[in-house]
Amino acid sequence: MNTYNPVTDEVVTALKNIVGEKYVKTDAATLDVYKADESLAPSFWRTPEVVVSAGSTEEVSQIMKVANTYRVPVTPRSAGTSVSCGAVPAFHGIVLLMERMNHILEFNEDGMYMSVEAGVRTIDIQNMAHSKNLMYAGDPCSADSCLIGGNLATNAGGNKAVRYGTTRHQVYSIEVVLPDGKVTTLGATLKKCSTGFCLDQLIIGSEGTLGIITKAVLKLVPLCPYKLDVLAVFTDLSKATALVPKLIKAGLNPTSVEFMDNNFVRSASDYSELRLPHYEDGCYDIISIETFNEDELDDKMEKLAAICEACGATDVVEADDRVWKVRRNCLESTRIFSKVATSEDLVVPVTKIADCIQTLVDESKKYDFRVFCLAHAGDGNLHFQILKCDMSDSAWEKQLKEFRAVAYRYVYDLGGRLSGEHGIGLKRLDYMEQYTDPVELDLMKTIKHAVDPNWILNPGKVISAC
Repeated sequence: MNTYNPVTDEVVTALKNIVGEKYVKTDAATLDVYKADESLAPSFWRTPEVVVSAGSTEEVSQIMKVANTYRVPVTPRSAGTSVSCGAVPAFHGIVLLMERMNHILEFNEDGMYMSVEAGVRTIDIQNMAHSKNLMYAGDPCSADSCLIGGNLATNAGGNKAVRYGTTRHQVYSIEVVLPDGKVTTLGATLKKCSTGFCLDQLIIGSEGTLGIITKAVLKLVPLCPYKLDVLAVFTDLSKATALVPKLIKAGLNPTSVEFMDNNFVRSASDYSELRLPHYEDGCYDIISIETFNEDELDDKMEKLAAICEACGATDVVEADDRVWKVRRNCLESTRIFSKVATSEDLVVPVTKIADCIQTLVDESKKYDFRVFCLAHAGDGNLHFQILKCDMSDSAWEKQLKEFRAVAYRYVYDLGGRLSGEHGIGLKRLDYMEQYTDPVELDLMKTIKHAVDPNWILNPGKVISAC
């Protein structure tokens, strides 16, 4: 395991010389804010020694050079909406904030791309694209608050991934500060390229362990003029989950297929102060269809309704803004039940998601914690929000470990993986070591050592140094 030096007065002075005294914080109140992300997992929280806010790529570069000189770890932080402890400073040191770098640099309507800094809110990118009848297809559920740099670092998924892909599929190029402070641009505004290694895609999704993304050129797509959202309500969990493969096989090409179990339906409805159909006993599938032709939309909606009814839907109705408000509030709604929780981010082949949800829901009933199930069902990504309720800390840790031992092995046997969109972070580090093929893991560590020999950048995430 690598060792690090503490942040000294000399380091703090060097940082102030780079960004200005105003943007370097060492007071206890500020440091306490940045010990955690949105994860409700206090056992993983770590307090930084200094928080620095960079205003330019050059400042990020100089900060990394200082960190290497003094052998102090750096944890890049976007908006802190991660639920995998990805922005938690595992070895204390420096937390590097990107939120000052919040400018949209270019919007090319004809070329259908946008150049942005890492600290731009995802919702602002989406809104600017919409103003010109274009769309940025990256759509994580935290779009109102998350920053594009964090989306890139984690390869965020979201509601539209089933049709448009994850964040990595929305990018032409990125500007990156490497762990040693060198700056480079990877990728290009091209439709295709076979010139050397695809290094931009290596950095995207590496959770800030291989480089700090400071700018990106994002792809935009035409905004479909015709769209309809449908809420299919089921009172049988197995029927609700069995719908998904049938929708994909039918060639409907949905933009979104979201699943909510009844625990989430009730908690998020209460939190949103709304009542939707079958509040007491319903599971929800929310399906979005978008087209460029009204007749095509009508045709697809007829097929969709027929498939839902054939699968045993109790109701098939148009989903308005109330439905999406409930969906967006799912995670937040569970916080009133417990201040300690963990969010699983399992991903399996789409054809296996119905079996996976049913099997793991049944397995969870053997334990004392409370489980809520949510899924980006159209791309096989399911989330279990597991709440610590009326349990001792020791019982919570023991039962969680036992459940994960069953769940993770089952998911890998199905051909799945630990994370579909949230990333490994610090929270899943040990499980990454346990379930990843040793050859694959060794290759990742070899790459990390090559670009970051001092193991300075976001250590303790994705892979361990030992």
